[in-house]
Amino acid sequence: MQLKPLSKYALKCPRCGYEVEPSPYIMRCPRCGELLDALLIAEKIKIRWGELRGRGVWRYRDLLPEFKNVVTMGEGSTPLIRLRAYPNAYVKFEGANPTGSFKDRGMTVGVSLASSLRVRGVIVASTGNTAASAAAYSARAGIDCMVVLPKGGVAKGKLGQAILHGARIVEVPGTFDNALEYVLSTVLESGSAGNASYYPLNSINQWRLEGQKTIAYEIVEEGGVPDYVFVPVGNGGNIYAIWKGFRELMELNIIDKMPKMIGVQASGAAPLVKYWRGLGEAKVDKPSTVASAIRIGKPVNWFRAYRAVKYSGGTFIDVSDDEILAAQRILGKEGIGVEPASAASLAGYLKALNSGLINVKDKVVLIATGHALKDPDTLLLSSDNNAISISSINELKALIINGNVKIKY
Repeated sequence: MQLKPLSKYALKCPRCGYEVEPSPYIMRCPRCGELLDALLIAEKIKIRWGELRGRGVWRYRDLLPEFKNVVTMGEGSTPLIRLRAYPNAYVKFEGANPTGSFKDRGMTVGVSLASSLRVRGVIVASTGNTAASAAAYSARAGIDCMVVLPKGGVAKGKLGQAILHGARIVEVPGTFDNALEYVLSTVLESGSAGNASYYPLNSINQWRLEGQKTIAYEIVEEGGVPDYVFVPVGNGGNIYAIWKGFRELMELNIIDKMPKMIGVQASGAAPLVKYWRGLGEAKVDKPSTVASAIRIGKPVNWFRAYRAVKYSGGTFIDVSDDEILAAQRILGKEGIGVEPASAASLAGYLKALNSGLINVKDKVVLIATGHALKDPDTLLLSSDNNAISISSINELKALIINGNVKIKY
């Protein structure tokens, strides 16, 4: 099925080169099974980069699928914040999106597509942020949302969001990888979701990733092309999408160089680091990390992520949970509140600096994927402050005079 909003695209397999007309339902190559790339057809693109109007994701509508009715809540246009401690490092704070994560960029496109298909609803497997975002945008569109979650493996902040927005919650045993298997086995058959009343919007869906590539567009518009971009990697779709955004701007002669993409994984959930180092398949059977958003052992987008890093001249880095929590506290002292997975980008940057992989003079963008309040339990557990209880105003005055007010919840 071809859809007019997708007419500026071609679908091509990055492994075997097989091409197929753009369709909302075909996500895997019919010949070899690899995930397909949605490639813009240059001669169909008309854009005046210096004369863009509006804000957020849909500021770049000329480089996105075009829908008559867009489901949007003003996502995108997130802050690019320079760090005091590292003046050449900038945090792209995706926690400023409507539901508090970068997933909103993809969901505005994905749910707009689902709505135009007139399906009953959307379905996603999730570690939390995808569930929250899919639920909110589905509610906005007036369609159903079903989220499949690993039981006990989702931060309360994210689960609460999905419930608030009216999603149907389905908990399954195991990890995110098991939840995704449930979704793909149920909805996808022979690489197609054409008979499904619930449209799948995990990052296997190349059209959802089109929204996420706008992170690259915003970075270029506000600060030019950095030397490096550090991205927390779980399922692998986001680092691919950001790289794709930069690559498209290169192909359209809007920029003349590409940043090196650095994928950062938690040491207990680092299948791509393992593969990158030649230590076996991109798979970890029992992923474990405090950073629940990237606690993924079998990333469905591993080949996409691998290509983004390889073709940009970057690398993969793993960081420990202690390094992640330390980085979260550093960002907190800069006034930037992020969930643990987001802090992985700074942890990776510090590790790269200490190892000599990069120089402090290099211009770097750190992708902070989600807000601190996404995972309040971990946030409070990682606090290094001491609790002090007082019973009078005079005690508070004494504490202020002594300069050692410390509060812990």
